[in-house]
Amino acid sequence: MARVVVGPALWGSSPRSMSLLLLLLVHLIPVTIIKGDGVTGKNRKRIMPDPLTEPPVVDPLYEAYMYCNTPIGAEHSMEGRVPHNLKLLSVHVLIRHGDRYPLYAIPKTKRPDIDCLLDPHRKPSHPHLEAFISHMAKGSEGQMDGTLSSLPRYPSHPLCEMGELTQTGVVQHLQNGQLLRENYLKKHKLLPNNWTSKHLYMESTGKSRTLQSGLALLYSLLPNFDWKKVNIRQQWSTIFCAGNCDCPMRNQYLEEEQRRQYTFRVKSSQLEKAYVEMAKVVGVPTRQLRASNPIDSLLCHFCHNASFPCTTNGCISMEQFKVIKSFQLEDEKESHEKQLYYKYALMATHPLLNQTVMRMQRIAQGRKDEVLVLYSGHDVTLSPVLSALGVTEARFPRFAARLVFELWRNKDKKVEHFVRILYNGEDITFQTSFCRREGRQPGQLLCPLQTFAQFVKRDMFTFLNSTNYYDACHRRVF
Repeated sequence: MARVVVGPALWGSSPRSMSLLLLLLVHLIPVTIIKGDGVTGKNRKRIMPDPLTEPPVVDPLYEAYMYCNTPIGAEHSMEGRVPHNLKLLSVHVLIRHGDRYPLYAIPKTKRPDIDCLLDPHRKPSHPHLEAFISHMAKGSEGQMDGTLSSLPRYPSHPLCEMGELTQTGVVQHLQNGQLLRENYLKKHKLLPNNWTSKHLYMESTGKSRTLQSGLALLYSLLPNFDWKKVNIRQQWSTIFCAGNCDCPMRNQYLEEEQRRQYTFRVKSSQLEKAYVEMAKVVGVPTRQLRASNPIDSLLCHFCHNASFPCTTNGCISMEQFKVIKSFQLEDEKESHEKQLYYKYALMATHPLLNQTVMRMQRIAQGRKDEVLVLYSGHDVTLSPVLSALGVTEARFPRFAARLVFELWRNKDKKVEHFVRILYNGEDITFQTSFCRREGRQPGQLLCPLQTFAQFVKRDMFTFLNSTNYYDACHRRVF
């Protein structure tokens, strides 16, 4: 990984959409979509570039391609690869949903023509896709709380609805599940042959795309997928803070970061020029176009190799797309330098990381339940976790991104337990701030569990001049 990303970039917003993004980050409040009658485009050229090796300098089109995460074959992965004297005890997986239809519509343009009916004979596909569809049709047997039970188990619309998971998104997580099964179940026997629901713990936010992504991953991961063994809990917050969401300072740090993003955006004359040109193409005021967050829809066109929207005034161009994408990358760098988002991330992710540490400690003491944990969320779920861990070289979470926490025990010294952290299959354990400080000893591949626990329970508050989560949330030290 060679990109500095610490938080979600503001993808071209007015103050109004900035406030909406704040709500989306914390509670995922639905947003009203501006719709318009589109004019069929004239330029139908394919736009997806051929995948290349990583360029020597940051390239916005290459970064966009990496974000799409288009399924193209077997993926290199380091999950489960450790010395033979270590035994795998548990795995915690945090995922972003797979490829989705846009959440926003560009005014007065034709929506992307994407089919969300699953078809095993249409590319991209997966050997498990047909059986997955059949099993999901029996989803009434599953145990789901909250509103999850009322959501569809798989995409099923001829024309995708706003925010709906696409077939590409399903395939991405079928591949994730298959990869994790090879590395954790077949190689390390994480689950016993007679595994039950007590061995598995899963949470999903209340969106169909996160539920369906989690189900796709589980279907490929679990041996003999059985609805009666799957109990899915709904998480009402996109940051998975559960019963510890009351944190005024977290929200204040995020508001400060939003103001930084806005100030940085209005300084960019090149970005403003691109918005003015695009607004002329679609025939709306620049402010209205900016509020529609056009990059969200344009990325869908880009990822699905479809031409950008056209009207009688012309077409949105690749150069305009590159300007917006380049601005995102510049914004990410400045965000890292200012560290406002980092403060937010520390507050936002403590409940989830603390829950992870406590579960690991119980398992290290001999508990055998909840050895496989899956949290299915969003980019705004993974991004603050990466930032809080101090992983400054990680790309912004792509579609179907996965962050994995492994717990290992030394077979020879059973009191020694270690954690290993991987992002999209790459070992980032010693890119984290707490393990990096410890220093890697010769031949050391993992970080002591105690080091991770100390970071979560104490050290992550040092940057905030506090000693615990409650104090950091409810007071500010100047």
